[in-house]
Parts: sequence; structure tokens; C-alpha cells
Amino acid sequence: MQTVQVPVCNLGIFGNHSKKFWMGSLRNITQQYPIMAKPHKHDFYTFLILDNAGGEVRIDGQAVAVGNTMIAIIKPGCISSFALTEDTTGTLICFAEEFFSLRYNNNILSQFSFLNRDAQPDIALTHHQHSHLQKLLEFLSGEFLEERRESEKVMRSYLNIFLFEMERLYNPLQETKSPTLRQEKMHLFQKLIDRNFKEKKLPSDYAGMLNVSPNYLNKICKEETGQTAGDIIRRHIITEARRLLHYTNYSVNEVADKLGFGHASYFVTFFKKQTHQTPEMFRRSQNA
Repeated sequence: MQTVQVPVCNLGIFGNHSKKFWMGSLRNITQQYPIMAKPHKHDFYTFLILDNAGGEVRIDGQAVAVGNTMIAIIKPGCISSFALTEDTTGTLICFAEEFFSLRYNNNILSQFSFLNRDAQPDIALTHHQHSHLQKLLEFLSGEFLEERRESEKVMRSYLNIFLFEMERLYNPLQETKSPTLRQEKMHLFQKLIDRNFKEKKLPSDYAGMLNVSPNYLNKICKEETGQTAGDIIRRHIITEARRLLHYTNYSVNEVADKLGFGHASYFVTFFKKQTHQTPEMFRRSQNA
């Protein structure tokens, strides 16, 4: 049986000029870019700003029903697919983290609560809020399409304003503040897990890379998330395991190998302890 794999997409799917930022119309988006209709993994941030819409976007197996005047958010590493109705209209914005961090410290992205790992992937808009964002998108689109002098710098500024406007909508009662040293450590910890979880599964591994003690790492994790460092590592591994079990036909042995487990039995025991299901039980429940 041929192995089904989830393709990993970068911004090159939109053309050679689109290496770090792209925006365009959502109308017939899956006809123009068929890969978006199938499960695929992004290495960039994606925002769907919907005007008139129907259908759904699936993000890591979760169906997000789309409707008029709303925003759907897909973070890097998530597996997603679009199933939008033919009359759907709106704007798609995609950008790589390094596009934003060329001007703004990349930790700044971590201060936007809607980009947190566990944040809800959609925001409903009133007609007034939607109209306000549309004006900003028109300026951003003008810079993107016309490629004026210093356009990239202007686009980054508009993108920064867009993200702050999003934060106001997502978390209206909380003032956005610059991240503290602990929050920056927390953000870096999660990025290190993304890159190293297959080889490194212990809090002490990451404490060493962060130049802090395991006890201090545990303390900041508890204060920022309510979870231990070990909990966060295990949750990340389980999320990736679920993606592989749901979206590929890898055997349990192959999934275990992809996740860096020395033997499939260790993976099965780990998965069952964390989810109260065996990997095969989880896979059957997704295919039911």
C-alpha cells in the first residue's frame, strides 16, 4: 500500500515572488491552488478574512464553520484544508515569521494572544469591525500589488497594525504589553520543542538549552500556562501523533519512529496514558 503523506507547504506555492508574504482573494482559492483543498501543513501564518462565506476550514481535525464577517487563523505547523462554497469572498493573508521579525523582534508575535498554541482559531466580527479592517487591508493590498519603493517596510507596518487590531477584537479587555523575560523564555521553550521533540523529550534537555535550571523552567511554565514543562512537551508530542494518525496511513510502528520513540510499544503506552486510547482506537474514532 502506498504511504499517504501530508505535504508541507511554504509560500512558494503562490509563486516565486512570494517567499515571505502573500495576500489575495479567497474567491475560487482552491481552484487556483488545489493543494489547499487537501490536508496540508503550512510553515507560515494564515489569516482568512471572510466577507460572504460558507463551508468550513479544517484545522488539525477540527471543523471550523465559516460564515460572513469572520476571521479564521491557521498557525504554522497545523494541518488544514479548505472546503469553501463557490460564492465565498474575502481575503487571504499569509506571512512567514521571518517577514515580520525583519523589523520587529520575533518574540513580539508571542504577545498576540490569538496566536498562542491553544487559542481559538476563529474570530467573529461585527459589520463595523469588518468594515474597519477592510480599509486597512486595502492599504496593505496596494503596497503588495504595486511594489512601490520601500513597500516591504510599509507592508510590515500595516501588518503590525492589523495584528494589533486583531488583538483588540480577540481580547478586548486586556492591554497588549511587551513580553516579560519569563514570557520570552516560555516562547523560546515552545519553539525549541517544535524543533527538537523527536530527539529530546525531557524538561532537563530544554532547561539546558535555555540556560536555566529544570526547577526554574517548571516554575515559569506553571506560572504562564498552569502546566509543568513535562506536560507541555507531552502535549506537543500527542498533538503531532494525532496529526500523523489522522492524516496519514502510517502504521503505528512508523508513527512511533517519526516521533522518535525507540520502540512502538513505548509509543503505544505513552499515547494510551495521555489520551486513554490506543493509537488504533484514536484512528478508528476519526475514521468513523
